[in-house]
Order: sequence, then C-alpha cells, then structure tokens
Amino acid sequence: MQRYSQANLAPDGTKAMLGLERYLHNCGLEESLLHLIKLRASQINGCAYCLDMHWKDLKSIGEPDHRLYELDAWEETSFYSDRERTALAWTDAVTRVAETHVPDDLYDEVRKHFNEKELADLTLAIATINAWNRLNVAARTDAGTYKAPKERPQKTA
Repeated sequence: MQRYSQANLAPDGTKAMLGLERYLHNCGLEESLLHLIKLRASQINGCAYCLDMHWKDLKSIGEPDHRLYELDAWEETSFYSDRERTALAWTDAVTRVAETHVPDDLYDEVRKHFNEKELADLTLAIATINAWNRLNVAARTDAGTYKAPKERPQKTA
C-alpha cells in the first residue's frame, strides 16, 4: 500500500527531478542505454515501481525479452555490447558507492567507451535513478500502473 504521494506533497521537488529527466532525454546518450542502466539500478535497489516503468519503456522501444530477463546476470551473458557492459558495471559501482567507492580501474575502463561529457551524463543518469528509487521505495509507490509513452516497432534480434 502506498504510504504517500511524493508528487502531490512536494510538487516543486518532483518538477526539479523531472527537469533532470528532460536533460537526460536530450543529452545524447542512447535511449536504450539510459533505460538499461535505470532498470539495473532499480534491480539493485529493489524499486518495484521503477522496475515496472523501465521494463515497459524498454519493451516500447523494441528491446528483446532476453536482454531484459538476463539483466540481473549481465556479467554472465553476451547479450550486451562492450559499451553497455561498461555502463552496467559503472551503474553497479555508482549505485553501490558505499561498498565500491567506484574504483579507478573501472573508471579507466569506462573512459575507453565514453567521452568525458558522456561519462558525466551517464553518472548523472545513475544518480537520478537512484534518487527516484529511494523516493519510490520510501513512499511504497504502487507498481504496475505506469504506461509507456507510446508503442514503437519491435527491434529485430
């Protein structure tokens, strides 16, 4: 049961968070990559609302099922590009920052696949989804109600 509505009780704060989302949508990073890292961080944080949202968003842009089902074990599969794998490793480290302190060797690897602006934007996307996860978990936001903005043609696998 939902505890409270963050959007209703703190509309200006929610508006500020949505401003980050607008920026990220236009920052130049691939839409599928952004949703993959949002889904991955939401898995780590156990945010049911965001898991539902980003699963549906990925499906709406044609992401194949096997890439979604296996995301929790991304290190064990060959379903993701080197750029995606690096972004997922960065997501894991930044999301678990208290445990990992985001190691230098991972930073060096990420820099092989992302320029400085892309890395800054990727890190901002990870920080943003972690904030959303914490807001939604704390409020126990009801999962299952999110509708993807629009259906798009399926990608071919």
